[in-house]
Amino acid sequence: MMVESETSTEIETADTTMVEPVIKPHLILALDYGVKKMGMALGNTITETARAFDILAMNNGQPDWDNLLGIIKVWGVAKVVVGLPLNMDGSSSMLSKRAHKFARRLAHRIMEQHLPVTVSLCDERLTSVAAREIAWDNGWIKHERDPIDDISACILMSTYFADPSSSIAIDAIKAD
Repeated sequence: MMVESETSTEIETADTTMVEPVIKPHLILALDYGVKKMGMALGNTITETARAFDILAMNNGQPDWDNLLGIIKVWGVAKVVVGLPLNMDGSSSMLSKRAHKFARRLAHRIMEQHLPVTVSLCDERLTSVAAREIAWDNGWIKHERDPIDDISACILMSTYFADPSSSIAIDAIKAD
């Protein structure tokens, strides 16, 4: 069975076929990269708002790639912004090098899936500090060690919305 959408994209709806993802140009996924877990937030470029989405478990800096790519497809994300945890003086840290490598791998996997999704890096200095403070003040966390990675991703998204030109497309960056 074929169904035609408003954008003239044919979508097969039979159980045995793949459904083409519908990209929503206003949706952005922010990722607060970490070695043990990664915070996620969905942002809307029309309203310039973000909402905490999820915290993915990481295996030594590697996500469940099928799950992450599935989220990108199902939600129709048009852009992924990966947080770059630089040192306070702007220099690279070991974690920022790993985040950069993760972003390159993500861009490559997105390309392999033929998805029209761009990947960018955005400075995320102090997002975790701000997220913990906001979560504590609002009673969202009860203990210092409670996870705040998804809130950090929201703050990363806010940083991006404040100055989108400050993010750097992953294909424009040389490998370290």
